[in-house]
Amino acid sequence: MGSSVRKGKAVLPAEEAARPSSPRREQPQRAAAEDYHHAAQNANNGQAITASCKNKDTDLQFKIQAYIDKNTVMIFSNTACSLSAKVKELFKSMSVPYCSLELDKTEDGQKLQDALYELTMETSVPIVFVQQKQIGDYDKILKAHKEGKIQKLLETKGHDHMQDSYDYDLIVIGGGSGGLAASKEAAKYGKKVMVLDYVTPTPQGTRWGLGGTCVNVGCIPKKLMHQAALLGQALQDSRKFGWQFEEKVKHSWETMTEAVQNYIGSLNWGYRVSLREKEVTYENAYGEFVGPHTIKATNNKGKEKFYTAEKFLIATGERPRYLGVPGDKEYCISSDDLFSLPYCPGKTLVVGASYVALECAGFLAGLGLDITVMVRSILLRGFDQEMANKIGEHMEEHGVKFIKQFVPTKIKQLEEGTPGKLKVIAQSTDGREIIEGEYNTVLLAVGRDTCTRTIGLDKVGVKINERSGKIPVSDEEQTNVPYIYAIGDVLEGKLELTPVAIQAGRLLARRLYAGTTLKCDYVNVPTTVFTPLEYGACGFSEETALEKFGEENIEVYHSYFWPLEWTVPSRDNNKCYAKIICNIQDNERVIGFHVLGPNAGEVTQGFSAAIKCGLTKAQLDNTIGIHPVCAEIFTTLSETKRSGGNVLQSGC
Repeated sequence: MGSSVRKGKAVLPAEEAARPSSPRREQPQRAAAEDYHHAAQNANNGQAITASCKNKDTDLQFKIQAYIDKNTVMIFSNTACSLSAKVKELFKSMSVPYCSLELDKTEDGQKLQDALYELTMETSVPIVFVQQKQIGDYDKILKAHKEGKIQKLLETKGHDHMQDSYDYDLIVIGGGSGGLAASKEAAKYGKKVMVLDYVTPTPQGTRWGLGGTCVNVGCIPKKLMHQAALLGQALQDSRKFGWQFEEKVKHSWETMTEAVQNYIGSLNWGYRVSLREKEVTYENAYGEFVGPHTIKATNNKGKEKFYTAEKFLIATGERPRYLGVPGDKEYCISSDDLFSLPYCPGKTLVVGASYVALECAGFLAGLGLDITVMVRSILLRGFDQEMANKIGEHMEEHGVKFIKQFVPTKIKQLEEGTPGKLKVIAQSTDGREIIEGEYNTVLLAVGRDTCTRTIGLDKVGVKINERSGKIPVSDEEQTNVPYIYAIGDVLEGKLELTPVAIQAGRLLARRLYAGTTLKCDYVNVPTTVFTPLEYGACGFSEETALEKFGEENIEVYHSYFWPLEWTVPSRDNNKCYAKIICNIQDNERVIGFHVLGPNAGEVTQGFSAAIKCGLTKAQLDNTIGIHPVCAEIFTTLSETKRSGGNVLQSGC
């Protein structure tokens, strides 16, 4: 555990003492941070700091009260007392920072103990205070812990003067969509808020501005480049609708990326303006916990500052994972690099089968590039596999090549350039075959790693899943450390979606500062994969529904459909697909919604609201469709998988 700073004192919470408040008042927290910095350097690991009474004329009870007022948990202790050690172990097991004053190692220790008796009427140590409330000796502490009284005290906000002792009410680590939403919502209720955001450059040197992954290297540029590819298809379709043009149509990568980056730049600026208008302090600095309620902010020049806050919110998100093979970081790019790449990537190998991999492969192919996707196992793990396979089939039919059950083992540079030329050596997953291929660009999309391992969580006792780096939280996004919360992609077992992080952030701020009780609902969250044939989903996949409810309790209604807009160009008949999964035992309530087709996101968003309200198959049947639109198919589904009936369509 690390140390914490309050006005003019250093607190090392694992068996440490502190000195009373410093007379420096004009910048108390900066002074405190400096005190922490020097104390941390000088502290002997695992030993308490001996407090000394420099001012012999100071009233002893005033000194004792100062310790009590300035610490959430204050333990008056003795190094030789086994019960004192047990109390400290109890708070350690709760991951609760504390300050301890070792009376046998403190100047005037006996006089302080006499003064403690007059104040508390306790005859022996340990004497414990929580949130300025006297709990008492070891037996009383143990009893209060078993009855949950200590936790309740720790969850209270404390006195106003305790809040005033921090630099901020809330510090948000991470300036992505969730962090920004939470910070602005908290500021709306009059709270003093800071946002720390810092982008560690990619191995290729790419970095970006405020706004996080979605805005800079995720949803926004992805959707815009997906649209660029759709426009290419629309140009081909337009000839069948009577549009005549003789000149050869070309696509300019440079023009597209410049326009996309200009728009992103406007969003970055808009976020900064919005924070300023809401009076949220923003620093482009890397946030790292150094002790309880204390964080170190390091800017790109290496300058360090220390800040304290009553509460913290972790919203650091994730970054692309690399393969860990020779040449991956030297020569490959990730989605963090692609959207601002200053040159057309040319012939590209996309490694991975995630939605990031398939979306990028899809729009690159739509722009006319030679694209190959190398897949280790299955497409779109975690999504409905029938839908995932239909996406793969459609992409193959439109020119995307797939190499399945292979993984790269080495990437070599053959030629420098923009783009250059790379050789990829790959091995089959069964280890029996090795293949080689040459490409201009290798794009890695093999998963993402949570940004939690280097922000000092170990120093404040926040527990993470050691394998994944994810943070377990309560249903109120609270970590095991009561004053630290987390939202977004860092959470264990939660959906990694921008709107989810935004919703969770706003609701968290309202619960903390506006007295509301509404929690983020992580059930039946809609999402869309923007592959060339878009895939929208809400609720259970077919595999998960069968596993959870049993085949006998599930009815799957499905049908292919042909968008009217595609009939005149006569393309992609019986490729679009609609499917709903119903729970027979619950009045055929719709528990899974899946659609492959144009504008799948727009279709799914509307139906997801109905699903949240308990939509049933009978209600769908009783809904009159809008003709002729794609979403209409969901009002006429009649064939079930169980029946084995024909679901191919011959017209719109």
